[in-house]
Order: sequence, then C-alpha cells, then structure tokens
Amino acid sequence: MARSSRIAVLLIAGLAALGTQRLTHAQDVTIYRCVDAKGHLTLRDTPCAKDQKQEARTMTRPQDAPRKSTRPAATEAPPTRDVADTQVASRETYLAPPRPLYECITPDGMAYTSDTSDGNPRWVPLWTLGYPSRGLIGSNFSGPTFIGPNTYGAGTYVRDTCYMLPPADVCARTRDRRDEIRKRFFNAQPSERDVLRVEERSLNARLDNDCGGQ
Repeated sequence: MARSSRIAVLLIAGLAALGTQRLTHAQDVTIYRCVDAKGHLTLRDTPCAKDQKQEARTMTRPQDAPRKSTRPAATEAPPTRDVADTQVASRETYLAPPRPLYECITPDGMAYTSDTSDGNPRWVPLWTLGYPSRGLIGSNFSGPTFIGPNTYGAGTYVRDTCYMLPPADVCARTRDRRDEIRKRFFNAQPSERDVLRVEERSLNARLDNDCGGQ
C-alpha cells in the first residue's frame, strides 16, 4: 500500500515537470541552417537532409504585443460653480489714466479744445511783440513813430494760450460733442458721415475709460 502511494506521488511530480518543460519549450523555436553540396544555404524549422551540413540554433519565438486597453480615457470633471465664481472674481480690469483736455484761446477771443497744451501756431510781426522795426533801429528820431511798408517784413510764429480743463468739465464737453455729432449725422453727406462715425467712436471710448461709461 505504501509503495503504491509512493509511485502515485512520483508520477504526479513527473507530469508536473513535463508540463513545465513543454511550456518552456513552447516559447522557443529551433532554426536549422542547412548547406548542401553546392554551398547553397537554406533556413528551415525542420532538421536538414542527411547529405547536408546542419547547424541548429534555438531562438525565442516572437510574441504579439499586449493589446491596448479599449477603455476611454478618464476626463476631468468640469469645475464646480464655486471654483468658476472664484476664477471670475479674480479677474482684474486695468484702465488707462484719463487723458487731459485743454481749452485754447485765439487772439480774437475764440475758444476751442485740444488734446495737447500746444495751441495752434499763427504768424505775427515782430513789432506786435515789442521788438523795434528795422527802420527805427539806430535812429535818433524822437517824434511819433511812423510805421512804413518795410516794417512788416520780420515776424515769428506764436501759439495760442491753452488751459487744462477739470475732469468733470472734460466729461461734460465730451458728451455735448457726441450729442452734436448725432444731431448733425442725419443731415450729413455720406462722406461726412464716415468722419462723424470715427469721431463718435473715439468719444465713446473716451467716455468709457475716463468718465465711467456713457
């Protein structure tokens, strides 16, 4: 009885070893390199003929790459409302500093506005600025000054005097100018309307940036 049990154990162990050996050899392949009498070389997976020179090499059988998973890639969940509100609240808007506006006065008392403090230039004779005329320089004549036709030759350019307006006045004048453009637009020619559109667009941008909107 004990002998029968021992034989059964040995048989089971032998079958297990044989299965492992077959599994190991199933992953290998033997390539036979055969050379015939004429020197022709052939490669085959079976033994060479008896009249051929044989050289056997054991190589690992190539295996297919593992299949890629067909599961869809995980997508990130959209941000919650609290996160979205936080992102919107963190945005900052930068405005350009208000642009100054100047009021300039001509010698005739006419007023106009300008974006710069440099008034319009005008040509004036030098004698209007207190400079003596060329005909009177070096003269000892002490009577009434006579202005001849040659006195007006020399002159220079002078600019109108300009004053910066307060911000509130700038916004009020900008709105008044826009209203004037809109009233004039309906009776204007097509070419003039294009000019008025450009000016109104510039005034609207100035009101949005400098005056807190329209």
